[in-house]
Amino acid sequence: MQETATKLLENKLPALLSHFAGECVDATDFRGDLCVVVRPGRIRDVIAFLKASPELPFEILMDLFAMDYLKSKEPPPERFAVVYQLYSVSRGRRVRLKAYLPEARPEIDSIHDVYKAANWFEREAWDLFGVDFRGHPSLVRILCHNEFVGHALRKDYPADRYQRLRSVSPSSGI
Repeated sequence: MQETATKLLENKLPALLSHFAGECVDATDFRGDLCVVVRPGRIRDVIAFLKASPELPFEILMDLFAMDYLKSKEPPPERFAVVYQLYSVSRGRRVRLKAYLPEARPEIDSIHDVYKAANWFEREAWDLFGVDFRGHPSLVRILCHNEFVGHALRKDYPADRYQRLRSVSPSSGI
């Protein structure tokens, strides 16, 4: 981790730095929004720690989503990323955690049992980007129909591709 990122974490989240210094790859602060890049193998531990941290508990998972960097001007270390937005109600602070995932097997541990809201967020990320959340109880389609092939928000998915639903008759009006 760069020296500036280490200093940033020392000032903003010293407990995270003391417990997970080797797992935090980078940190940036843009207009008061702290973003910490975490190694994907420990994201679950980092999130559970931040939720239970007595000095700065992040009680709410505001959002969890995936990103595809396939055609980015400045490509990150891997094609995909999963982003977690946490909020501390008691302290009025936010933190964004980001974990980069490889194109070949984009998978990461599920946090559905740490934050209940993650169940639906993870299903959405799987459905639209193909990110596999290990340990998730039910990774099934949530936005695309069950016969849909592929992941619609991947940047290599053809924008004009149409997939007709075979099990619906034309006369049903759907």
